Amino acid sequence: MIGIVKEKVGNIPSLIVAESEDKDKALPTVIFFHGFTSAKEHNLPIAFLLAEKGYRVILPDSEFHGERELETSERKRQISFWDIVLRNVHELGEIKEALDADSLILDDRIGVAGTSMGGITTSAALTQYDWIKSAVILMGSPRITTFAKTLVESFKKGGDLPVTDEQIEVLYDQLETCDLSLQPEKLNGRPLLFWHGGQDAVVPFDHSFTFYDEVKEQYENVEHIKFIKEANAGHKVSRHAILELVKWFHTYL
Repeated sequence: MIGIVKEKVGNIPSLIVAESEDKDKALPTVIFFHGFTSAKEHNLPIAFLLAEKGYRVILPDSEFHGERELETSERKRQISFWDIVLRNVHELGEIKEALDADSLILDDRIGVAGTSMGGITTSAALTQYDWIKSAVILMGSPRITTFAKTLVESFKKGGDLPVTDEQIEVLYDQLETCDLSLQPEKLNGRPLLFWHGGQDAVVPFDHSFTFYDEVKEQYENVEHIKFIKEANAGHKVSRHAILELVKWFHTYL
């Protein structure tokens, strides 16, 4: 029986999904980050399929989302998008420390994945944590500084960006430190799967595809990096993408 436990991992409200009889055992573990305006519960189907394969799955709520939404306005959340991503990356380290403290990760087998904002988080995390053994990026961008500049320009055209140019430059500097496109060597041959819809109007398809096309030459084992395009898919994860994610971790974690 697959069990779902709602509790804080570190200080982050999360759902923990695993076989009930194995919930206190060391297991290979996947941490999955949800997308913008979503919440941890929305990814339970993915967690269930992974748990069936013997994984523990941690589904955290990002800041200003789910249990942490509080009275946050939609405007505040939009403006905080990149701060949320950076906080996710930091909190991933906290989650790992909490799991290690309870000896819950089997043989250091830990993977990270996410959808949209969660995929962006995953790409950034790969620059910071060499303990990530395998990763899946669904509809995310590894070119986070470029993407941030695009979004800032669109806000400026709307005439309503309540931050200074100096604050924006500080943000760009922060993003560059965890921009995977600026430090692709940090992948170090780790298994990485991309999935992206060809009709995505939210996160640019070409960000992930051109990055994949550039870095695949770095891989001695070409099977360790893969890009799946669904030509007619928009900004919504398909069942095919979910099954490919499960297959990826089952193979490389």
